[in-house]
Amino acid sequence: MEFKPPLPPFTLETAKAKIQAAEDAWNSRDPEKVSLAYTPDSVWRNRSEFFSGRDNIREFLIRKWKKELDYRLKKELWSYTENRISVKFEYEWHDESGQWYRAYGNEQWEFAPNGLMQRREASINDLPIQESERKFRWERPV
Repeated sequence: MEFKPPLPPFTLETAKAKIQAAEDAWNSRDPEKVSLAYTPDSVWRNRSEFFSGRDNIREFLIRKWKKELDYRLKKELWSYTENRISVKFEYEWHDESGQWYRAYGNEQWEFAPNGLMQRREASINDLPIQESERKFRWERPV
């Protein structure tokens, strides 16, 4: 069986660690790496898309990062219980034309006992911004 610590039940410290691990993984923009944090049958709602399973998660992430260029994310704890974490987040990206966006959203996560996420529900809104309004700047890894 796969394990992805920290495991539920969550404490304040372990919930924050789980969020930081997710932020780091998503900022890698590596669909394979990110998909391994989810159960093989994980159920997702992302905006208006509903799907399940790692293969579909991976395909979704490939599509996402082909569109959302130079993606950079910041997550924060909203609340937690034994096996659930609620997160608020912001991320920035630009499209092929160079238009920048900041996305605001909330996610509800539910975890299996092995620490893999078995359910993710995300509500997200995009706001067009000027490049000069960006909050999250970073250098690409070499």
